[in-house]
Amino acid sequence: MTSLAIDSLSNGDPARHVSRVDGLYSLKNNTAPAVIWDRIIPKAVETWFDEIDPDTLPWARVNLMVRDVASVVRQACDESGLPDSSERDWFIEDVATIADCFARMMAAHRLQIRFDIVTGNSCKNFHTDMVKARLICTYRGPGTQYGTLTGGQEPDRIYEVLTGCPIVLRGTRWPGTASANFRHRSPPIEGLGMTRLNLVLDALDHEKNHEGDLNIHPEWVRDDPS
Repeated sequence: MTSLAIDSLSNGDPARHVSRVDGLYSLKNNTAPAVIWDRIIPKAVETWFDEIDPDTLPWARVNLMVRDVASVVRQACDESGLPDSSERDWFIEDVATIADCFARMMAAHRLQIRFDIVTGNSCKNFHTDMVKARLICTYRGPGTQYGTLTGGQEPDRIYEVLTGCPIVLRGTRWPGTASANFRHRSPPIEGLGMTRLNLVLDALDHEKNHEGDLNIHPEWVRDDPS
């Protein structure tokens, strides 16, 4: 693999920022509790996400083989009624690329992929996920907020991931203590008339049988509290 093009930390930001998707691998090689791929998605895609009918956004929770990500995302888009377009094709390919990188980093053959549509204050409290690591990418609306606790219930300084930028966060099951005081949350948007679309990726335990776990368009995925 080529060098990771890792940027320096600045302004007290506890997350590591990288300039390429393979830079997400650096979560395994340094003490930063989270890594963010800083990027700018195509303007046409950004506008498309902002203007698309929220009722046609895909929402799903699917356990699957990594090789099947693109086809399952396409199925989720079909089920939700998201119209065919070059922007939709970009979205499907982008999710597949990010999922492949995350799976390689976690040495996982199977993933759980979620699309959560959030309109309220879902997951508004700062917390650490009970997983080894989790990837979150917000394609529409404000991104994940994070910071380091210094004694209170909230960080003294709160950072927010830019829309379209994936963040990989260490969870409680990650070896070591690098994330002991690091917390994240969904930004509180209750009453603001916003709709967020989140991609959430988790690696599945290869010793468990997850065959047949496919739920596309279930009502309970909206504003999921986890």
